[in-house]
Amino acid sequence: MQFDFTQSYPSRRASVMARAVVATSQPLAAQAGAEMLAEGGTAADAAVAAAIALTVVEPTGTGIGADAYALLNDGTEVLGLNGSGRAPAAWTRERFGAATAMPMRGWDSVTVPGAVSLWVALSERFGKLPFARLFEPAVRYAREGFLVSPRVAALWARNAAELSGEPGFAAAYMPGGAAPAAGTLFRLPEQADALEVIARSRGAAFYRGELAEAMAAHAAANGGGMTAADLAAHRCDWVTPLATRAHGATLHEIPPNGQGVAALAALAILRESDRPAAGPDDAVTVHFQIEAMKLALADLYAHVADPQSMRVAPASLFSAEYARRRAALIDPSRAGDPGHGEPEGG
Repeated sequence: MQFDFTQSYPSRRASVMARAVVATSQPLAAQAGAEMLAEGGTAADAAVAAAIALTVVEPTGTGIGADAYALLNDGTEVLGLNGSGRAPAAWTRERFGAATAMPMRGWDSVTVPGAVSLWVALSERFGKLPFARLFEPAVRYAREGFLVSPRVAALWARNAAELSGEPGFAAAYMPGGAAPAAGTLFRLPEQADALEVIARSRGAAFYRGELAEAMAAHAAANGGGMTAADLAAHRCDWVTPLATRAHGATLHEIPPNGQGVAALAALAILRESDRPAAGPDDAVTVHFQIEAMKLALADLYAHVADPQSMRVAPASLFSAEYARRRAALIDPSRAGDPGHGEPEGG
């Protein structure tokens, strides 16, 4: 079999030839995943180790207190794992009654962190290596230090300008009063300690032990509503992915509360549209892609919510019949300002 590896665009990227590949947004995290594969670990082991490492080497994009999602093929079917956290029980209508939007900063913007539970669930079901082994690269980076990459340094400086006043941020992430510059050796031994506690307890301490108690105490001291009971009640959920076909391929996404259904809706709109034949970079092609995404996002903001509270079935947002109705709203000659539709009538 012969493959054409001609690059369509000027790029510094190159094709990678390997039996297995770990891809992340930060090379040190990719190395952590590759370590697991080299030791006979599974793709799940590699993915979890890389994700844990990212909480250290790319704190601008993730953290121990993050959410996480996973799509994987077990050789028979595609499975989904939703590791997003639920709202604290104290988040009632009355608590936010005077607000015009949900807060973007502070404890009242923080749902129960779900990433740790996903690490545990993936490791238990599909991992081969000891759970604690998956933490070793991240603990090493946090305790011994890592050199901050240029891209992360730029994002770090931007985040510091916004978050420096948040309790605990400057003490942890602004040594000397500023975000670390590119090439700086940065250490976070407290995070190394926390990761070791999570590893030893297989995540239990994060939701029912010393780390949970520390988080609940910090929330209470800073006006937050999250409690130890909220953390103890958390679980991640194995889910059946949503999927749609287009151009001979199947796209899978995690169902709501995640936002992946918007990608399925946009793809369905493009599939059902009467767009003229054109190249991938032609202005007409790009115009239809943008308009399809706008229509999908309008529906996302109107209809997607906690799965127990949605008024419409997620699959109805990308059904062929509904996609045709939405596609008919695209004007080939101008940008639209779409509102949401009603996929199930009304």
